[in-house]
Amino acid sequence: MVDHSLDQLPVAVIGAGPIGLAAAAHLAERNVPFVVLEAGDTPAAAVRAWSHVQLFSPWEYNTDPAARRLLAEAGWQEPEAAELPTGGDLVKQYLQPLAELPALAPHIRYGATVTALSRLGIDRLRTAGREQAPFVVRLSDGEELLARTVIDASGTWRQPNVVGANGLPAHGEHDAAAWITHGLPDVFGADRDQHAGRHTVVVGAGHSAANTLLALAELADSAPGTTITWAIRGADPSASFGGGSDDELPARGALGSGLKMLVDTGRVTLAANFRTHSIRRLGDDQVELASPDGGQTITADRIVAATGFRPDYSISDELRLELDPIMSAPRALAPLIDPNQHSCGTVTPHGYRELAHPEPGYYIVGMKSYGRAPTFLMLTGYEQVRSIAAALAGDLEAAQSVELQLPETGVCSVTAGGEAIALRLGLSKEQHEQLLHVTAKHLGTSSSAAEAVLSAATELDIDPTAALQLAAYAADQFDAPGATGC
Repeated sequence: MVDHSLDQLPVAVIGAGPIGLAAAAHLAERNVPFVVLEAGDTPAAAVRAWSHVQLFSPWEYNTDPAARRLLAEAGWQEPEAAELPTGGDLVKQYLQPLAELPALAPHIRYGATVTALSRLGIDRLRTAGREQAPFVVRLSDGEELLARTVIDASGTWRQPNVVGANGLPAHGEHDAAAWITHGLPDVFGADRDQHAGRHTVVVGAGHSAANTLLALAELADSAPGTTITWAIRGADPSASFGGGSDDELPARGALGSGLKMLVDTGRVTLAANFRTHSIRRLGDDQVELASPDGGQTITADRIVAATGFRPDYSISDELRLELDPIMSAPRALAPLIDPNQHSCGTVTPHGYRELAHPEPGYYIVGMKSYGRAPTFLMLTGYEQVRSIAAALAGDLEAAQSVELQLPETGVCSVTAGGEAIALRLGLSKEQHEQLLHVTAKHLGTSSSAAEAVLSAATELDIDPTAALQLAAYAADQFDAPGATGC
């Protein structure tokens, strides 16, 4: 007779991305049996899709404590805490080595796509005996595994939001799919030919949109005929510029300053109050986006839908979930991460209690746990799985002691923010340091910090796009009324 008692079964972790692997590391440290089910052929398959993108947060906010401890035991050389990794760096220097550790590797299954979850012999309606029944995890090939607990770290990458302004696909969006890129295109690599010398419209007002707009502007410097339109639903793009010098992450503040510069100088055409209602193909080369009444139209060669992502709960349809009706996040978590009230750095620390559902033993973690809220930081997800692993190991004191040191508003510097721009645009640390030195020389004879940066950049023959963005950031730091820098 097969023993189906819960204490003999592993914890099933769905997804081998940063949060899923962190969950595995914490479970391994506490000697809790687990299996990681990853749909891709490698760890961090979704991160690899945006390997060209530089993160806003430095290494110190992107690695998990338990993972670092396990890696250190294997002789891992930890990256410099203050450096800003790309997605590729994150995979190569952290996630791939983590997944290859003897404590984790034998328990990770690749090509294992989870298609459904339920309880053994019990559907969603039945209550009696529910807590004692193992989870059934069904895979795409029909195989079923049993688990004592499920930690869903599958993310949202496979479920991008649509271009349509009301949350529904725009009329014709499906037919125009070949012209639409979701997420963050690699405009200097694999996707260059789609944008060089062409007109791209970027739809969306978040950080992904800003990243893409800045990359396209840099591409335009070397590819004549490259034009860019930025379509936003609101009338004022200022919220997308972020906090500038007051942003809690210098790289993100620098990003907003650079975006403001592009709009102010006309290098990006702003289409404000544009709500995409329909997308129509124009022959074999172009598409036309139109507002609801047809009063506004944009003709483009390519659309980048930087409209975010949303969670897919279809695999858990037979489980009892309690989701916030607005955020699509666990109900207790939703008010703590509401983007109308919180930025990434002001979310309230939370753990297994806030992530619990009426379905005992099922937890959604990481980006997926935030539903539609765009305020997620990896550090938050690491704390989520630390708390859950402690609870599963019976250490309720540690599980309930949820503490999180997030970057605070005002933690910024002209050096760190400027360096973020320099690195993203291909300048070395040495070039940036040289720029700072020459800028200091020009400060006494310049009317503003921004002018001093531009003069120094000209003297050093630094790329005009990089110079303008560095100058814009310096202006946010020192030239704005009341600015004092940090």
